[in-house]
Amino acid sequence: MIIVNQKCIDLIKSFEGLFLKPYFCPANVCTIGYGTIKYPNGTRVRITDVAITEAKAMEYLMFEIDQKSKAIDPMLREDLTGSQFGALISFAYNLGEGALRQSTLLKKVNANPLDAQIRNEFQKWIYADGKKLNGLLRRRNAEADLYFS
Repeated sequence: MIIVNQKCIDLIKSFEGLFLKPYFCPANVCTIGYGTIKYPNGTRVRITDVAITEAKAMEYLMFEIDQKSKAIDPMLREDLTGSQFGALISFAYNLGEGALRQSTLLKKVNANPLDAQIRNEFQKWIYADGKKLNGLLRRRNAEADLYFS
């Protein structure tokens, strides 16, 4: 398994933002920390949960990155770069590994990781509840930029 690089971690942190108290994200999912929707023990975040520290948010982030890495690594070719892997971790962190598993993005990555059409595949994932979100557009662009860096 490829080690997740700092660029990936920084990208996720920058788009998720840090929220020490539970809140509802644009997709109306209760979230805390850096986009955490489930604690490491498997329970879902609830709006009535107590606030956390920044250190705890970072712990949750790293736990989830590790979980996503383990989930998507078997789906991917062995020869991806750290930046390519990191971009796909960010994608899965935001959308879930199931979305990646079913995507044309994954098919194109595994067929030819240098295919320029991969950038367009990231761009297909910019909607929440049928609405185009500028934040998702910016995130997919950043992920594609990391992927091709």
